[in-house]
Amino acid sequence: MAKFTVYFKDKPIQTASSDAGRIHIGRDDTNDLIVDSLAVAPAHAVIVIKDGNHIIRQLNEKYPLLINHQPVKEWTLQNNDRINVGKHYIVFSSEEILASETVLTDTVGNGVKALNKQSEDRNHLPDANLQIMDGPHIGRILPLKKAMTRLGRDGGGVVVIARRKDGYYVSALQGNDGLSINDQPLADLTVKLSNNDVLHVDQIPMQFFFG
Repeated sequence: MAKFTVYFKDKPIQTASSDAGRIHIGRDDTNDLIVDSLAVAPAHAVIVIKDGNHIIRQLNEKYPLLINHQPVKEWTLQNNDRINVGKHYIVFSSEEILASETVLTDTVGNGVKALNKQSEDRNHLPDANLQIMDGPHIGRILPLKKAMTRLGRDGGGVVVIARRKDGYYVSALQGNDGLSINDQPLADLTVKLSNNDVLHVDQIPMQFFFG
């Protein structure tokens, strides 16, 4: 059994396991591993699992496939290889190798354990939304159903909202201008959202609410 864990700012946000078949990576919701970033193609790469090997292949020439920061078109993954995708990365790990180790003390290992339980608990997390409070799209509701939701525009402030087992967390992805939470600059913080919090992205106010 192999495991693939997506990280953002060194925090695990999604995981998938498989011992046969294919695992698709990309920005589109139809992928097995979704990376919500403009640096990632809608269909970015595919991992083919066959005869105990895990072969990753590039699917879009316009979006480079980087393994351990090196561009490749095809690669046979080894334990702890990193698939670099924008500000995210995906770690490949063999559960057989992990099972043979007697101690797992690093924080990344602990994060993966927590993420495994997250997949069981996610259904208990209430759905949440953002409602635009001003501007031409006032009143519009933005559901937060993805593991990660990206808001903003390139060249301006961009945030990402991560859906975790214990709540929704917002952090800046690029830029700081016009990014605030309850009129306080977001800066380099990661903030857990509470009901009725007001998030400003590119000067547009949006209210967070459950339901």
